[in-house]
Amino acid sequence: MARVTYLTPETAPPAVASTLGKMPPLHVFRMLAHAETAFRPWLKFGGAILADLAIDPLLRELVILQVGRLAARYEWEQHVPIALAAGGTAEQIEALDRDELGTFDPGTRAALEFTAALVRDGEVSDENYAALAAEFSEREIVEIALTAAHYLGLARIMTALRIDPDAPAGPDGLPAARVERPSAG
Repeated sequence: MARVTYLTPETAPPAVASTLGKMPPLHVFRMLAHAETAFRPWLKFGGAILADLAIDPLLRELVILQVGRLAARYEWEQHVPIALAAGGTAEQIEALDRDELGTFDPGTRAALEFTAALVRDGEVSDENYAALAAEFSEREIVEIALTAAHYLGLARIMTALRIDPDAPAGPDGLPAARVERPSAG
């Protein structure tokens, strides 16, 4: 059971009520709306993570899933459908869930190992960083780190405040996470 109440557009402070009313009715939004001065900037930053980065959307989702696997299953459950919509396969998701990173290409594997180190204690080995740097630009490395750190911070909040599970919203429920895929033909 959650340690804080979930706000609704009717019970939220006026500063965030209309914004909350535009969001999917997920516990994460209803919980974080208590931070009324930070809620909208946090949403904007989260939207940038989901929609405005140079890294491939599937890589972004796999990084988020790695954080979810290691730190908060809520994130895992929410982001599996988004990863699938971004071009991921059930086999990739199952391999990640089993921590079988050898099945991924070198860049993805390096990003997932980097993310695991960031989640564990933040200490990334020189070898792991070199593998990451061999595959990604500095911008992409920072974006991978920002994605992992953002979702890790969120995971810690969810765990500390004991968020209740939600059914996955998927990319249709989280418009910022939609991925436009090229049409065939």
